[in-house]
Order: sequence, then C-alpha cells, then structure tokens
Amino acid sequence: MTQEPAAVPVPGVKVDGSEEAARPFDTLGLTYEETYAGLPEQLAAIDWLLAQLPPAARVLDIGSGTGRPTAERIAAAGHHVSGYDVSQTMVGLARAQVPAARFELADVRALPDTPGAWDAVTAFFSLLQMPRADLDVTFARIANWLAPGGLFVLAAVPLDVDDTEIEWMGQTIRATSYPAEVYPELLRTAGLEVVHNQLSVFHPDFPGMGAEEHLFLYARRPGGPAAPAHTPAGP
Repeated sequence: MTQEPAAVPVPGVKVDGSEEAARPFDTLGLTYEETYAGLPEQLAAIDWLLAQLPPAARVLDIGSGTGRPTAERIAAAGHHVSGYDVSQTMVGLARAQVPAARFELADVRALPDTPGAWDAVTAFFSLLQMPRADLDVTFARIANWLAPGGLFVLAAVPLDVDDTEIEWMGQTIRATSYPAEVYPELLRTAGLEVVHNQLSVFHPDFPGMGAEEHLFLYARRPGGPAAPAHTPAGP
C-alpha cells in the first residue's frame, strides 16, 4: 500500500465533548510530551508494530498529540501516518515536529467509515474522554477500518469510571474508562483477536502526580497473516 486513505472529518459533523476534551491539551502543550516521554511500554508497543507492518503501511494515529513518539517513529520507518487530534495546539505542534506525517484537527467520532483502509491503528491514552456508549462503538468502527490482518494498539488507564470528573496534570477533565479485564472483551466483541495484554505502572514526571496504572493491548483483525504475540526483551 502506498497512499493514505482519505479519512477526513465528515463536513458539518459536530461531536459533543470535543472542545472540553481539547481544553487541557491546548493548555499543556509540550508539557504533556515531556511528562510522558520515554514511557517504556509505549516504545515497546511501537517497536512491536513496526516489526509487523508491511512496507509503506497506512497507519491511523488517534489522538496523535505532539506527534512524538508514535507518529515520528512510524513515519521515520517509511510508513504513511495520518494523525487526528481534538486539540489545535497539539495538531500545530505535531505538524512542526513531524513533517513526514499528516495531522488534522478532528474527533475520531467524526471520521468517516473507511472499511479495510488502514494497516494499523494506534490509540495511546486517547479514548478516555468519551461516554462508554461512544467508546464501544468506536472500537467496532476501528475493527472495521482495519484491513484483514491489520493491527490495533491500545493504551488506556483502566478505571471503573464513566464521564467522571477527575484532576490530572493540574487540569479538571471528565474521564471514562473500564476495569482492565473488560477491555480485552470489548476488543473481542468488536471482532479483534487480542495477542498481547499487559498491565504496568508509570510514575509521571509532574508535580503532585502519583503512580498511574496503564493497560497495553495489541490486537489484530482476523483474515490476514497471524500477528505473533509480543515477547518481552530479556534482562
């Protein structure tokens, strides 16, 4: 595959909550990147993805943030990356920092359906500010967007909350998530095969923040070559 699919926002579609979701990231800007820089499990997930992708793959990065490290590393490997984010600040930073990828301002819920158009989809902590009903639908849409054998990498903060106000990085946000054991079932219900499931703990480098539990899932859409399970590097 040599060209990106034309996954552009549907004209005139407004999504409730997009502006509220963008506000903390418009405020934080590069501080967000600096706080989570070098997250080992995220770097490992990107490495796993790069090892599986076909040449010049088409990759959709949902909630692309500043473009680093995800879009930057995938584009540097010769793949076609399209990143979408609700924060205008983040989109501007990503365009400046990762000119090899394409970035647009959009909520994932406003993207058109493009069945089988993507070789991979990534969503690193970017699906945590929509209602559970929307999240469930989004997983089903992502599965449909993947080509047979296509890959999905998801990172989340597993919590039993639905549209709940929390404090994070000095910002008040409304968060939605599920317990860790629920996410694999959601992906299977969407039609994906889960090949890696990992819980980890990260200590963000930001004043007043405590440890966060993170969940990393790798999945594939059946129908193409099997994606091997992730094998952690040795000591």
